[in-house]
Amino acid sequence: MEAGQSQAAPSAAISPAGDEFYCRQRKLGTWFYCDRPKPSSPDRSPSSPTAPAAQQLAAIGRELDELKARAILEPSEENVTAYIRFQREQLDRASTFSDQWQRTIWQNPDLDYTLQRPVSTLGKRAWLDNRSAEEDQALARLSGRYGIFYFYAQSCGACDIFAPILKALADKSGFSVVAVSMDGGPNRTFPNYVVDVGQHERMGLKNRATPALVLFDTATKRPIPIGTGILTADEIRERIFTLTNTKVGSDF
Repeated sequence: MEAGQSQAAPSAAISPAGDEFYCRQRKLGTWFYCDRPKPSSPDRSPSSPTAPAAQQLAAIGRELDELKARAILEPSEENVTAYIRFQREQLDRASTFSDQWQRTIWQNPDLDYTLQRPVSTLGKRAWLDNRSAEEDQALARLSGRYGIFYFYAQSCGACDIFAPILKALADKSGFSVVAVSMDGGPNRTFPNYVVDVGQHERMGLKNRATPALVLFDTATKRPIPIGTGILTADEIRERIFTLTNTKVGSDF
């Protein structure tokens, strides 16, 4: 019996009742068998990350639309007030953005588009004067290499208005003009006209609308369509200069 009792003692020590007796009632200290592992807490779902700025902005737009619609359909003081308050918040946000934009431009000249294309009255006037001088010099130089094909029709009323404008520009800049009749009729402004026998197609024009202008590079034999319809002298000058002396995107 004693042996049996001695054999049962260890099992009692590690039984739940033994744990209670040795670990709590007798307070014998901390032993490895007294430290029960704490039940693991259920996994907490990770906090949702902040939505991308574009989604936040879209959500603001949707909320504004919803508040506006609600205020219109149910124009209670509460609904109208909610819409006005939310709208004011967005106006304040836009004003802050605009203010910061302007401050940033002032402090970063490389971002200031107005240094390239002024918008102030004085700056714009100076830019236009400088551009006009550049155009005069460029056109005087280009007239020795380029010619202008002028496609017209005797039945075209716009051509009668446009021909004197083109003639005045050509005389001032020195461009030679070849007037090409699309219907065989004469031209009072350009009496030395020729009748179209394929020039129109070779210049790369897709339709027979008149008046039409094409700048022709005698060195490379390359046609450069300028435009169709009535153009002012300044528009013709600007287009010739832009198409021959500037890179795409440099003026904008």
